Amino acid sequence: MPSDRLQMIAAVAALTALLPGLAQAQDAASFYKGRQINMLIASAVGGGYDAYARLVGRHISRYIPGNPSIVPMNMPGAAGNTAIQHLYAQPKEATAFAAIPPGAITRPIYGLLDRIRYDYSQLVYLGSANTEVNLCWARTDAEVQSFTDLFAKELIVGASGEGDSTRDFATVENAILGTKFRVIQRYTGVRDIVLAVDRNEVQGVCGTGVPAMMVQRPDWIAGKGTGKMLVQQNVAGSAKLNAMKVPRTGDFAKTDDDRAVLALVYAQQQFGRPFVMPPGAPPERVAAIRQAFVQVLNDKDLLAEAAKMNLDIDPLSGADLQGIVERLYATPAPIVKRAVMALGYK
Repeated sequence: MPSDRLQMIAAVAALTALLPGLAQAQDAASFYKGRQINMLIASAVGGGYDAYARLVGRHISRYIPGNPSIVPMNMPGAAGNTAIQHLYAQPKEATAFAAIPPGAITRPIYGLLDRIRYDYSQLVYLGSANTEVNLCWARTDAEVQSFTDLFAKELIVGASGEGDSTRDFATVENAILGTKFRVIQRYTGVRDIVLAVDRNEVQGVCGTGVPAMMVQRPDWIAGKGTGKMLVQQNVAGSAKLNAMKVPRTGDFAKTDDDRAVLALVYAQQQFGRPFVMPPGAPPERVAAIRQAFVQVLNDKDLLAEAAKMNLDIDPLSGADLQGIVERLYATPAPIVKRAVMALGYK
């Protein structure tokens, strides 16, 4: 067979292989052109979750076929379940997604399905904007000035509700490590808690990382102002904070099982800013949004804006996040049972 015919056949075969993908992209573009996508934000205005969500929302439209407009809507409450409830009420056509706290994803692992109406394992995971190591912070005039102080002295910390890291991390450390946090659960989010620290209503805040504090109190990061780092609430810690000699709570665990319980509760930090869609949307639209999510988190304009806002970008793809969630939901039952007892969910 002449070589030019072989080349023609190869070209046709290559084009044929591309056609399904091209057709899907065209279908998504024709659907999204002139439409809007509702982006539900499961936190109050002004916090770290809100900052990440709005940053993504400002840039992602360029990467979605048809360039739909993105409409942000803050829906704090019930540790992410308020936003998820509204997300499930949207038409199953990939015209809504949500930025939710990672604890909302891990909480159903503990068997609290009677209080959670939706199956988080069935959500479509678009990805996460960063990974994170959370910290505990204390006022510089508090009696507790180091993590070891907490084994003998009480620190009053502000928190949101069950399922939120501001409440759960301190609670599990009391149960597993023997610390003396007194957790006050009446705040809507990190911004609210930090204001309470400023007013000396509470003496500290836990379960929040450097990016959130760079939005709320960059002076704390610089070692100035009213707050200071006490500990990394993590088993491995971050390389940067480890080099700064910031201690890790995992180092205070007495047994491997204790460490495994802490690792499970802290697992949500692997996906610090997750974005999700409800199940049931057409696959080609899901694929388009997932691809756009990866592309936007590598966009030079987004990265430049994130740098100005002091937000770390460490993207995790939807497929990778889905895999992490599946592994977490396969955690051995004895570890889950201990975690439930340590978290003190009622």
